Amino acid sequence: MELGYKEENEPTANELIELHAEALFKHDRNMRLRTINEPWPGEAPAPRFFLGRTIEGKAICRFRHDVPEVLVDQLEALCGDEPIVRDFRTKPKHFAAYMNLLQGERFTMGPCYLVPGTAEPTMEAVSLTRDNVAEYLRGGFEWLVSEIDYAQPCIALVRDSRAVSICRSVRITSRAHEAGLETLEKFRGNGYAEAVVAGWATSVRKTGAVPLYSTTWENLASQSVARKTALSFYGVNFTII
Repeated sequence: MELGYKEENEPTANELIELHAEALFKHDRNMRLRTINEPWPGEAPAPRFFLGRTIEGKAICRFRHDVPEVLVDQLEALCGDEPIVRDFRTKPKHFAAYMNLLQGERFTMGPCYLVPGTAEPTMEAVSLTRDNVAEYLRGGFEWLVSEIDYAQPCIALVRDSRAVSICRSVRITSRAHEAGLETLEKFRGNGYAEAVVAGWATSVRKTGAVPLYSTTWENLASQSVARKTALSFYGVNFTII
């Protein structure tokens, strides 16, 4: 069972799922989804349907701009009947109906977390920028050079003068950032991921934004990081591609 909690002055779960959707996708003036909100150049199309369920009971849904209005009305009615989420492994109540109405073949689902203000790095981490990135990226993260200016803040755990674990902002709005976490395989299991997530969240909070962390239901390693970092579970996202 996955239960969340709310710290004083932190957004509610209902507010967080709104921030999450805003960070994940670019919307048009009608709040229809257009593209994935990636900070670097290039735009991938958004999923046709997004459903966000929370531990407080509210569910929100978003639709890509090309989903017919008749389907939108039907899907919205089903969305309003979704119950409180208590376990992120539980599929939406109306899963079969969503898939059938949209003739969906693929879906994604996973837990959503807030990195609480109490999260503090247990190891010293380094902030990577254009000015110093070349010093630390060798043997695994060289590809980051082309994205470093866009995915900020970017925090790294350094061992033997090279980055072995990084956490950076991969979905960004003025109100919230979503974490992108990667650790080199041979360095996993040492607490490095937890340290960079906490360090990243601290940097995000300094910008005035809320640090969010989400993953997929099958990504057990990422869920383990969430548990070890004591992240606050607030809901579950679900998309039909």
